[in-house]
Amino acid sequence: MKTRVITLIVLLSCLLTISCQRKASVEELWIANGDRNIYGLLSRPAKGPKKQPVLIISHGFNGSHDFGKNYFPLLDELGYQCYTFDFGCGSLGSRTDNNTMNMSILDECSDLKAVVQHFRSRPDVDPDGIVLLGESQGGLISALVASEMPDAVDKLILIFPAFCIPDNWNKRYPDVNEIPDTTWLWDVPLGKRFFQEIRDMNVFSGMEQFDDPVLIVQGDKDPIVSIEDSRRAVGLYEDAHLHVIPGAGHGFNPDEFAESLEQIRMFLD
Repeated sequence: MKTRVITLIVLLSCLLTISCQRKASVEELWIANGDRNIYGLLSRPAKGPKKQPVLIISHGFNGSHDFGKNYFPLLDELGYQCYTFDFGCGSLGSRTDNNTMNMSILDECSDLKAVVQHFRSRPDVDPDGIVLLGESQGGLISALVASEMPDAVDKLILIFPAFCIPDNWNKRYPDVNEIPDTTWLWDVPLGKRFFQEIRDMNVFSGMEQFDDPVLIVQGDKDPIVSIEDSRRAVGLYEDAHLHVIPGAGHGFNPDEFAESLEQIRMFLD
């Protein structure tokens, strides 16, 4: 009996040691984009090849890097570094810049491009293994950047992407002179520039230039983003798949999120 107890203790100790060895490290990482410093968190697998792939997460409207931490365990298991960051002026809680009156789709694209270029230059990152994942408005940003720099992005994951943003606001303000100095959206103040810049934006233009794999995950009860826009995108991308989660809205409950994670696992593995 005593021998069995000792053996069990040794076994548990070994398992604990292995678990600790496999635990990813998480660190703050600031990335420069001109005169702006982008705040984010970088999760890195404890073990793996010298050069690892990296997945870059873009949050949605008034979101932050926090939501991206939910992806750390899966990405660690798959051997990916994972960077989740705050867009400048992208939310009231942004640690990069929280002045949402200066929120801009074009600036968010610029931020994401700067992040991609940073990781392409890192000695511990495989430059051919860069994946973009964006949620809602962050999905729109990720899609735009992938279309603009297709050679720098290996795969694209879009979670209920908000392709509808330009059309929605152009309908709200059909004449540019109708745009007020301040527009309040979900208790978030936005300046004129946000709406002026997207008036002539065609979010679907250039999608055919991105010929690497694309995964789109969306619920069929999304009241904010039309699933027809996602279907249109799948038809434009060369290699795209739309996974529809029955009953899910704009945002997933724990079971729906788990389903989306399983889709991402199969997509990346």
